[in-house]
Amino acid sequence: MSGNALRDLNTLPAPERKNDSSSKGSFTKPCNGNTIENVEAQQMKSLASVQINGGEAENVQLKKIPASIQINGGETVNVGAEVANSEVEYIESENLSDVEDVDTCLKNLLPGLDSKDWILVVEALNNVRQLSIFHKERMQSILSDLIPLVVRSMKNPRSAVCKTAIMTSTDIFNAYNDDLIDSLDPLLVQLLLKSSQDKRFICEAAVRALEAMTTSVSPMLLLPKLQPYLKNRNPRIRAKASMCFSHCVPRLGVEGIKEYGIDKLIQVAASQLSDQLPESREAARSLLLELQNVYEKSHNLSTVSEHPEMDSWENFCLSKLSPLSEQAVLRVTTNLTREGLVIVPNGEFRT
Repeated sequence: MSGNALRDLNTLPAPERKNDSSSKGSFTKPCNGNTIENVEAQQMKSLASVQINGGEAENVQLKKIPASIQINGGETVNVGAEVANSEVEYIESENLSDVEDVDTCLKNLLPGLDSKDWILVVEALNNVRQLSIFHKERMQSILSDLIPLVVRSMKNPRSAVCKTAIMTSTDIFNAYNDDLIDSLDPLLVQLLLKSSQDKRFICEAAVRALEAMTTSVSPMLLLPKLQPYLKNRNPRIRAKASMCFSHCVPRLGVEGIKEYGIDKLIQVAASQLSDQLPESREAARSLLLELQNVYEKSHNLSTVSEHPEMDSWENFCLSKLSPLSEQAVLRVTTNLTREGLVIVPNGEFRT
């Protein structure tokens, strides 16, 4: 992984200032699935706040034009007002329609993503989403060039571009599955970062993208990619990585868990039990219950043997973990089992 990616992971962006005021647009212009809306002029201000996605506000810089000027030393003429940047309406994947001209769209895709005009970038990102859904075979040949531009858009300080890029990654995961594995690292870095920041609607979009990743990419390929982030210096990144990790493991199945190494997995889960954030600890408990269930099934503990204690879950933990870790693991699995809690596919606990 590049040095820039590591620096990204170890430093979260400062929370962006939110503004509760909102502005309504004076006219609209369709932009291939998005609605671009100009905000009404506001006198004597250099900043405006745009309402986005039903509640979150993004600060946008106004272009200041003098409201009046003097001509010939006396006559005053009104010439304009301040005009703000635009608002973007985000379209869910199921509401996207097909592109009108696939060939033209493909031709303009990379230049659009590389544009300096943020509105063109948003339009190109939505074209990527449309092509991923309706024409994924046609776009597959340019994925290696396209992914870095999507990642760059995720880093864009403008929230509209950033969130649209994150939504684009969700559709890419759903379309291309394991074909993305060679390009996954930069996407994963940014999604972990964005899911760990304070701007709520960006964070929620990134969490949905991570969920799409964990359900679309084969767990045998994805788990080694996630494991390094479990030791990241940033506790929020560790928490999100832990949640993804615990959601992936059940998808391996009994044989897959045995192949990956149940001893390695129990050590990972034990290390997260003492993590700083509760999300990490909850993910670890979920993972431990899954591992205990798989271990007991694979060793058929319901069958009476001469030395059942040799095959017990407790003995296995003792052989693979330090005494302190073993006690912590057994405390979790024994207590939760007695309380009648079971693991479900989404990693939550239910009675």
